[in-house]
Amino acid sequence: MSLTLKEITKRFTRRGVELTVLEDISLEVEDEEFLCILGPSGCGKTTLLRIIAGLEVATSGTVRVNEKEVSGPTPELAMIFQEYSLFPWRTVIENILFGLECRGLPQAEQMDQAKKYLDLVGLTEFAGSYPYELSGGMRQRVAVARAIAVNPSVLLMDEPFGALDAQTRNMLQKELLEIWQKTRKTILFVTHSVDEAVFLADRIVVLSRNPGRIRQIIDVTADRPRDRTCNECALIRREVLSLIEEEH
Repeated sequence: MSLTLKEITKRFTRRGVELTVLEDISLEVEDEEFLCILGPSGCGKTTLLRIIAGLEVATSGTVRVNEKEVSGPTPELAMIFQEYSLFPWRTVIENILFGLECRGLPQAEQMDQAKKYLDLVGLTEFAGSYPYELSGGMRQRVAVARAIAVNPSVLLMDEPFGALDAQTRNMLQKELLEIWQKTRKTILFVTHSVDEAVFLADRIVVLSRNPGRIRQIIDVTADRPRDRTCNECALIRREVLSLIEEEH
């Protein structure tokens, strides 16, 4: 898998005034990498992820996945949003089946795949439940299962745990890492949490404020599974926090 961003710039015009949200973002994402994107509020993190996903068009620059330019949504890229984007009228298993149905796979294969990823996120016993019957954390696990069931090359995650309480968030971070280690998907993960980024990432991309540019890319070399309180994590956390504070 290859994912390349080259000189991505995004401008909006509001009330006759041109605003530059992102400027000259170039990045090579490695195969099977867990990459976190972090920066001050309003720096364009979500906009960048949506451009990568093909949901928004950059003013200039290109995104390429597996050497093909991204010009719109593609099965190579799956996105998980902060909001619980499940279909309320579908059961858990039916939500996971949705993407497989869109790809036109044989029904028996669809069900085998859906059950496989439902088991991966530990929700087999809730296959017949509806989203309103699940906790917030469980709904996001269903969203993860639905996204990876279609076998994308890259999983894009836009603050997927941002609305959860701290205890549930920490638990899902650990579960996401277990899923990543089993599936070896490349993950781009947007977050506001420095602690979350240090715990999850192989590398952290820190964006500057207004417009969003790559301020610094930090390697996180602490051994996995990580101890959030280890000295190396504390040093990296301090470095990232210092960069963000400078932007404010």
